[in-house]
Amino acid sequence: MGAPLLQVKSVSKHFGGFTALSSVSLDIAPGERFGLIGPNGSGKTTLINCISGSLRNEGGQIVFEGKEISRLPAYRRTRLGIARSFQLPRPFHTMTVLENLLVPSAYVTHLRDSEGEVKAMEILRSIRLGTRRTRWRASCRRSSCVSSSWRAPWRRSRGC
Repeated sequence: MGAPLLQVKSVSKHFGGFTALSSVSLDIAPGERFGLIGPNGSGKTTLINCISGSLRNEGGQIVFEGKEISRLPAYRRTRLGIARSFQLPRPFHTMTVLENLLVPSAYVTHLRDSEGEVKAMEILRSIRLGTRRTRWRASCRRSSCVSSSWRAPWRRSRGC
């Protein structure tokens, strides 16, 4: 196995007297799928924010592709391919499934339109949604399309 794609080495973060992260370390290999789970308040979001650059870690190092990035601002990390998403995604209802995927792809990767579309189609095929790429988000049904948008029970709507 080669060098890790991402290394978090003894990362610490405090908010006043509260310790949100205390010497957190992990390695993620290229191509690895990594899940971060834990109870509310355990530091998951704080760790993601430190990795993405939304927050500065006070101790330790964050290394991406062999380069120390702890002091890089978020926009520079995004250009390297590190970005975060939020827990309640809001798809564009007037765009197709493929077009919705192209929005963050263009922002993060800066690929030309044709290159971005090829990459987006690879992603859709990998999650078995390639045949639904031209469906309009507003016309999708939960059982037949991406249910990426959770709606509170008091905000019921038709479609996804």
